Amino acid sequence: MTHAYTPESSQSAVDPRQFRSFAEFYPFYLQEHSNSTCRRLHFVGSSLALLCLIALFFSGNFWFLLAGLLCGYGFAWVGHFGFEKNKPASFKRPLYSLMGDWRMYADMWRGKVRF
Repeated sequence: MTHAYTPESSQSAVDPRQFRSFAEFYPFYLQEHSNSTCRRLHFVGSSLALLCLIALFFSGNFWFLLAGLLCGYGFAWVGHFGFEKNKPASFKRPLYSLMGDWRMYADMWRGKVRF
């Protein structure tokens, strides 16, 4: 099953702080990622961040933690500012946004969210 996206999503006037649960937040999160290039950039950034965490674990080099954060957020923010034309929800709901990143990542692997 694929989640529905709406065309007006990139110009959302919804304040992400209004959501009381992640279950309420996630559909909004998906709407804020309606552009396929933005979703793909999130996927690449998340994949690189995971690789950096694995490298950190095996090497003990904490520079990989910084590299992982830069990859994860850098790719995502390029997607938002350059393609989606919106502000990342992480500015107002950092925890829900992080949870949304990984849920969308898993849903993309499962085929529930389009690449």
